[in-house]
Amino acid sequence: MAGSLQDRIALVTGAGSGIGRASSLAFAREGAKVAVVDITAGGDETVRMIQDTGGEAFFIQADMSQREQVEAMVQRVIDTYGRIDCAHNNAGIAGDDRSLTHEYSEEEWDKLMDLNLKGVWLCMKNEIPHMLHQGKGAIVNTASIAGLIGMRINAAYIASKHGVNGLTKIAALEYADKGIRINSVCPGYIQTPAIERTMSRFAEFEEKAIASEPIGRMGRPSEIGEAVVWLCSDAASFVTGNNMVVDGGYTAQ
Repeated sequence: MAGSLQDRIALVTGAGSGIGRASSLAFAREGAKVAVVDITAGGDETVRMIQDTGGEAFFIQADMSQREQVEAMVQRVIDTYGRIDCAHNNAGIAGDDRSLTHEYSEEEWDKLMDLNLKGVWLCMKNEIPHMLHQGKGAIVNTASIAGLIGMRINAAYIASKHGVNGLTKIAALEYADKGIRINSVCPGYIQTPAIERTMSRFAEFEEKAIASEPIGRMGRPSEIGEAVVWLCSDAASFVTGNNMVVDGGYTAQ
């Protein structure tokens, strides 16, 4: 697939680590110029990694839950490159509240919904008009297996990821005849910094996560990044409205 996105413009949010960094590196490897977005300075390191391999990228520090910052982010990409061909709307958090639904805090609920669901909508709201003008584009939203099935605890995260999958299907239908393909990717347990933080807090988490994966291990961020890049490539030209599962067999059980 080398060079499958040559000279295309890719926008990746939550690109300072984990899945977003992995997809940024994969986009660059395929020849895309990458706008690396993150709320933390980790995006600078992702840009350096891309540049070290001969790719082109620049960093935008922004919070996807804030409308003005999302608008400014998209406009900066347009001002820099004149177009957005691929967007990976990946920024999100798992949250820290493990309470039961009736005990869940409103503050935590709002925080997750604002970033995980509203943030994805804000990104698409600002990306799609430019893709309509271009007559084509591809968007991939990061959801989760938690957006396909029920799990105990962490109600806001699970509800937000179900929302991402639903929003992806709706938007895919609305723009299918406009040259814009919109899909989501639904990872299983992936060895990201967020998962590592959870493992440091809950001693049994890693063992349980691995035991739940039929493939016998957690996934690597690069394995999700490859799926994202494929969905944005011409090889996936007949794929839209798909909540693509990349989970080591978890949801097949």
